[in-house]
Amino acid sequence: MKSLTELKRLMLQRPRRTLAVAESVTCGRIQSRIGEISGASEFFLGGITTYTLDEKVRHLGVKRAAARKVNCVSADVAAEMARGVCRLFGSDVAVAITGYAEPAPAQKATQPLAHWAIAVRQRGRVTVVRQGEIQCLGFNRTATQQHFADAVLAELVGWLDQRSR
Repeated sequence: MKSLTELKRLMLQRPRRTLAVAESVTCGRIQSRIGEISGASEFFLGGITTYTLDEKVRHLGVKRAAARKVNCVSADVAAEMARGVCRLFGSDVAVAITGYAEPAPAQKATQPLAHWAIAVRQRGRVTVVRQGEIQCLGFNRTATQQHFADAVLAELVGWLDQRSR
């Protein structure tokens, strides 16, 4: 995948950056893709998969009441996860994703969808700089999870590339 090669190049150009990842719906697939990069340890600090509300609150500082209302799936939850993992690992850049890998009728999700966010540390503050939603039709659960992971990595590479110009 071209974006994996680009990710390493962009993370290591001046100023060099470090990266951390928080995942829910993709269940470690983003971290796994980054781990495929030879030399990923030069920029990748690590990540965390938090599937439940309690773990999102405990490890990433997600606000319990607001997250409970949306079953942990919203743009705000993704943003909190990105800021939280950036703080947890002390990284310069962080990416997070949360969502549904298949329809969830009880939550009125008729199709797979995910919310993602990119956060950065600047002058000691952690700020969300980009976020979005991905929808996916026609894939099984695992293919949807991989599609979401690849899409988020492409967004990260796109943002880094834009910053490097």
